[in-house]
Amino acid sequence: NKKAFVELLFWKNPTTVCEMTKGYSSLQEGEGAPKSRVPPWAPQEEQELRELYWKYKEVEGEDVIAAILAHLPTPGRTRRQVVKQLVRM
Repeated sequence: NKKAFVELLFWKNPTTVCEMTKGYSSLQEGEGAPKSRVPPWAPQEEQELRELYWKYKEVEGEDVIAAILAHLPTPGRTRRQVVKQLVRM
């Protein structure tokens, strides 16, 4: 690639480096960046999150997000994901 020197001026993630070395269309469907995608919130999860927020938002001296995470029926959600979803809603 004659213009690879321009590519080297910017930070790269492993997926981009793999594409640069093997060719830009070398990644197959399902490889690389899509692995790190966060699963979307189902409508029932959003409703449960909304109910838990209204239940724990008035509790004095307790972290609202920690209480929601403890009672969230779907395990595997991070604190950041919960906060981001609450802000979005």
